[in-house]
Amino acid sequence: MRIASSKGELSAKITGLPPVNSDGQGGLLDVAIDPDFASNRTIYWSFSQNVAPGTLTAVGKGRLSADEKTVEGATVIYQAKPAFNSTLHYGSRLIWDKDGNLLVSTGERSDIVSRPQAQLLNSALGKILRITKDGKAAEGNPFANQSGSLAEIYSYGHRNVQGLAIHPATGDLWELEFGARGGDELNRIQPGKNYGWPTITYGLEYSGERIGEGITQREGLEPPVYYWDPVVSPSGCTFYDSDLIPEWKNNLFVGALSGMHIIRLVIDKDKVVREERLLADKQYRIRDVLQGKDGALYAITDGSSGRLLRIGKK
Repeated sequence: MRIASSKGELSAKITGLPPVNSDGQGGLLDVAIDPDFASNRTIYWSFSQNVAPGTLTAVGKGRLSADEKTVEGATVIYQAKPAFNSTLHYGSRLIWDKDGNLLVSTGERSDIVSRPQAQLLNSALGKILRITKDGKAAEGNPFANQSGSLAEIYSYGHRNVQGLAIHPATGDLWELEFGARGGDELNRIQPGKNYGWPTITYGLEYSGERIGEGITQREGLEPPVYYWDPVVSPSGCTFYDSDLIPEWKNNLFVGALSGMHIIRLVIDKDKVVREERLLADKQYRIRDVLQGKDGALYAITDGSSGRLLRIGKK
């Protein structure tokens, strides 16, 4: 973990974090700054953690020191159980809701054996979770009073959620998740709804075989608002709400990994009516995209030659 200044200068590595499993798709996954950071200097992060018999997606919490060199009092406040012997499909994105609760996305750990966990309400895999700053289930979650269900679950039936964003005008939660071979999805998330994985999907196995029954719809399961085939591998995303570039107002910007570009989606009445692809000529794997305080978009690329990009007017 490092801090980048507005001029692109990087800090030294921040110390004090608990051990992270960085094998496969693991590592430090996302960071969320406490809404009251100015007074409490608290940060949250998701990461892949070693927990017998394998690994899981965890959420940590700690206080950034005044010199910004270390995290003090780091603790793990949430673990997405069960642990699974895999280094794939951890998710994970963190975002605050309007009530100051933390929304956390998880993956179903990829393996055919673990996929059914996305449909199980006693498992935190393949879910969007809603927790408090202390890692407890937030009040008002849809399964809080249902016996045998995890009270922190907000929605389920997800494959590998790496994008979460709240629409600035409607307050709706939108989500992006990887498909398999085809079938990357954009979903508008409603509490308690089942988004279908692995029962319905527009994707195939990487071998080319169908997934399950090979169906794209079933009663009681939510189809995506929009999907990509072939895939673009959507990662982090954000809604734009600045006046710096007014024509982008309320558009959703998505980082594409295998697509190697930034996607701009124009959404009207919960439908995607236009798609534009930015920076396609640069061939960057875009891991995340966020809006800065200056109204510009900031994107980060992954790989050994990672870059922090600024997109906006000077």
